[in-house]
Formats: sequence, C-alpha cells, structure tokens
Amino acid sequence: MGVQGLTGFVEERGAFFTELRVRDTKLVIDGSSLYHRLCFASAVEFRRGGDYGAFAAAVRDFFGSLRACRVAPFVVLDGGRGVDDRKLPTLRGRAAERLRAAHGLSRGDGGCLVPLLTREAFVQALGRLGVPFVQCFAEADREIAGLANRWGCPVLSLDSDFCVFDLAAGYCPLSHFQWQSVCAGEGAQGCYVPARCFSVEKFCRHFSQLNRSLLPLFAVMSGNDHIDLAALEAFFSRVRLPRGWAAGKGGKHVRLQGLLNWLAQFAEPTEAVDNVLKYLKKHQREEVRELLCTSMEDYTPSDVNLEDFFQNGKYECEAARQTDLPQWVLDALAKGKLAPFISDALILRSTFLHVQVENMQRPSAHSTALPIRQVIYGLLLKVSQNTEATSPSKQTNELPVVCEFDRLQKTLKKTFVQAASLPTDFCDDHFPLDKLMEVPMSCRQMLLLETLGVKMNFLESIPSHLQLPVAVTCYWICCSEPKVKLHQLKALLLMIVSGELHRITNDPDPTVVRAEDDSIAYNEFLKWKEKKLQNKDFDLDAAHSFCQWQCCLQMGLYLNQLLCTPLSEPDLTSRLYNGTLVHRLYQELKSTSSVENLFSSSPKMTQLYQILLNTVES
Repeated sequence: MGVQGLTGFVEERGAFFTELRVRDTKLVIDGSSLYHRLCFASAVEFRRGGDYGAFAAAVRDFFGSLRACRVAPFVVLDGGRGVDDRKLPTLRGRAAERLRAAHGLSRGDGGCLVPLLTREAFVQALGRLGVPFVQCFAEADREIAGLANRWGCPVLSLDSDFCVFDLAAGYCPLSHFQWQSVCAGEGAQGCYVPARCFSVEKFCRHFSQLNRSLLPLFAVMSGNDHIDLAALEAFFSRVRLPRGWAAGKGGKHVRLQGLLNWLAQFAEPTEAVDNVLKYLKKHQREEVRELLCTSMEDYTPSDVNLEDFFQNGKYECEAARQTDLPQWVLDALAKGKLAPFISDALILRSTFLHVQVENMQRPSAHSTALPIRQVIYGLLLKVSQNTEATSPSKQTNELPVVCEFDRLQKTLKKTFVQAASLPTDFCDDHFPLDKLMEVPMSCRQMLLLETLGVKMNFLESIPSHLQLPVAVTCYWICCSEPKVKLHQLKALLLMIVSGELHRITNDPDPTVVRAEDDSIAYNEFLKWKEKKLQNKDFDLDAAHSFCQWQCCLQMGLYLNQLLCTPLSEPDLTSRLYNGTLVHRLYQELKSTSSVENLFSSSPKMTQLYQILLNTVES
C-alpha cells in the first residue's frame, strides 16, 4: 500500500516523528490497515484458515483501549475497484504475491496470509461493538483525508500515502500506536494511548526546506498503487540526482533521498514537472505530463462529505451516482451490508477470488462455490430463464459474462464465467435489481435455498443463526471434489457446536441464565484443548476441503446479503470457524471416535450436534 519504499525510508530515520498522547479526540481509522494489523497480531499460525473468534477478540480489545482514553473512532473502509479500475495491475500483483505466500505456507514455510473471511468478520465486529464505520464506493484514502481535515483530528493507518496528504492533525502509523500499553495520565487528563505522529514539517525541513506541495509529485515519481515507474525510467537513467545517486547502484532508499533533494530546488509542482519532461523524448512528454498531473490529484482530500454519512446516514459520491446503480445497492454498500465483490461484479464484471492455503495441485477451492457465484452474477446482471427458452441458439450471446481472477495451480489466471439464468420471478420487468427488495421474502428464500440444494423444512430444527452455515455445509458435501470425508464433516460440526457453547457461556447479557451443565461441558472442552496433540502433522487435503467450505460460506453470505437476508446472518465473531480447532478435531477423530462425546456433559450441546449431523447426512 502507498508509496514504494517510503515506510521503510521514514522508519529508518526516526527524526520525522513527534511523540503523541492520544486521548479525548476523534480518530479517523483506515479500516483496511487496521484489520490487517489486528489479524496478523492475533494469529498464532496461518496454515489452517484462520480463527475469527481470536481476531474478533483483538478487535474488541483495540476499541476497548480507545474507549478507555475517550477516543471516538470512525472507521473508513475501502470499497470496490472503482469505475476506472486504475489499480488493476497493482491488485493483480498483490494477488500473485498472496498466491506465492499461500504456496509457501502449504509446503511448511513461514509467512502470513489474511484468512478468507477476515474482512467480513471485521465488519460484523464493528457492528456488534457499535463502532461507526463507512465503506467507501472505491479506494478510501482521499475520503479519510477529507474527513480528518474537516474534524481536525489524526489519521490512523499503515499506508505511507498519508505521509504525502496535507493533513491538519497528522498521520499516526499503526506500528507506533501502542493501544496495548495504555498509560495512566496525570491529574484530571486521564489515560492515553502512547503514539507517534509523522511530521511533514520535519520531513520537508530535512530535505532543504522542500515545498510540501511537491510531495504528491515525489510520491507519483517514486511509484504508488496507481502509476507504473516504467514511464519515468528514462528520467532516472539520465538525471544526476544529488548525494551521489547513480542508476542501478545503491538501495531503493538512495533513489528516494536523491529525488527529494532534486525536487527541493523547485518552488512548485508545475516547474518541477517541466524539468522532469526535459529528460524524456518529445513525443512522450505530453502523455507523461497528463499521467503525472492526474496521479497527483490522488493526493487532494476528497469532497465526499463523510461527516454527513456519520451524522445522517447519507453517502453522496459523484462517481457512485454516475454508475446509475439502484439507491438501495449504494446505501447497502456504504453501510457494509454488501461486499465490494458485489460492486466489482456489477460495475466492472470482474472479480478477484482470494487464494487460501490449499492443495495447489487441485483446482482452486473457489471452484466448489462457482454455481453460487453464477447465481449472484445472474441477479446482478439480470438474466431470465426466458432468455434460454426464446433463443437457445443465442444463449452464449445473451448470458452476461464475468471475468474472475483465480489461481490455476500456482499461477494467477483469469476465467470468463457465465451468469446463471434465474426464475422469471426475479428477472421479468416487474423485478429488476432496483426492485429486488420487493420480491416476496418467500421467493428470495427459495432462490437462496435452491442454489444451496436445501429445502426449508430440513432447516426448521436448526437455530436460526446456524441455518445458513448448515445449508452451506449441505451444499459443500454435495458439490466438493474430492468428496468430503465423514471425519471432516464431523470435525466441522463439532467445531460449530464448540462455538455455540462458547457463545452461551460467555454471553455478557446478565439476563441470560447459564445452565450449569453447559459451564461444566465448556470447562471440560477447555481442558481438552490444553492437552498436547499427539499428531501435529498438517493434512493438506483436509485443509483444501475446509478451504472449500469457507469459499462456499463466503458466497452463501454474499448471496444472502444480496437477497436482503432471507436467512439470519451467521456470526463469524462468535467462533463459527476456528481453523486450528477443526484440524485438531479431524486428526483426533481419525484415531478415536470418542471425541464425538466431547460435549456429553451438556445435553443441550449433545442434542445440537446430533441435530446438525442428522440434517446434513439426510
């Protein structure tokens, strides 16, 4: 994220920071940076698909620290790729990096990989904690800067782009935000979070009183998420940068330092751009000038009024308005009730499917959930079953196509996927996308359940908040290739039961009466977890199967959200999926069936396990 090499450059020279005590203030938080940071801080290992309960606990603790210091957080999340899709090359590069990391982890190498449903768990955690948040229509940086300046408060992020924005109250890097070490304040001022704030003044002073208006040009020339350095290599190969920089010699930071010192000789950006262009061939100059000037505009704070959203729930964005998307879709996107995946499919007809630690010799784990995605695309792009009936010869022309970026073995490939044709209830002129909420709930529920291959009467004995995960589990059993093993299914269901047991025994609601046998069962479960596992081998085929389940759950969630939740949304934050636990349960079930009696002290949990098992087996 941000300007290439800048974070390391400023960290190496600690002189660009000032000490800060964060308390009694608003704080605008870059949501993407925060959930990545908390995910990596809370995870013990990354091979088994994540532990969303531990992650949600870290989110709770973080905002608890802010509350103790009377800090009012406002979280701003990135949305989709935007109409111009300018970051596509960067996103493809990141997807390839993620694929390399996943492959390394699958072979036992070290490394980090954000589990598939982390973003969804983060959004749910914010909602449950009552933390105000917004999901921008596209990239959030400019809107974060605009809101922070409107309120005169700091930005908390890990994105070096914020070193470049002109921020009234500065940028606090998350790496220097010591929320786990809250300090008691002196006197009436109260406690605070020790932090460091990047000082643009100190930075510019260090480089011969560099005019801060030149920082966006510096960022663009150094390479960021929107611009490729190739267009400027002719400049770097010919110019003599100060401090003895020479092409091909020295590290990345030497080039950054040389460029800053070279820019310091100019009074303002136009003069500097003119001097850059002198080093290029004449026929390139106007194109590069336009590229530089357009890219520098990315560092002007946005005029989208996020304050209006946080006060009145209105998200007004010109780029969003120009897409002609239905108002309910725009509102749901801003409130995080629809994922960026949906807007990318709808606007760009293009989506990224994030790889997990799976068996790279097999088809992508996402291929299992392909039929669910096709129904999502059909809803978004409005395809009627009448299309097939009226003109079967033109079917390939009539059915819209979405470009998916996914892995093929160890490489990133794009595949073109046809949208599914849908029942006429959803696609005739009475029910276009903007009227989807007017389709009767029973029809929306039927489409969801038909897609998952389940009838509602099968789910009636299941608690409402578990109906969608159970329906997804039924789908997973039917559609996974290779077939799901019985021990894998039982391990998954025992994990879901353990999450339920944790939820009811740790419910903070004082009116909830806890049965004693549930508490006994929970304590026995904790003792079992503390025992050393005899077989610590990592089973890659089992991991692949559980990855397939997460892919199915993700797309089941998205389809349920798009249909305006005909089934209750499952709570990822209450330990619905715990990768370490499900792998351990699977290993132990292979050697002894007694693990199935793990919750025998609780008749309620024993019954729940049996109901879940009977439902999915039937």
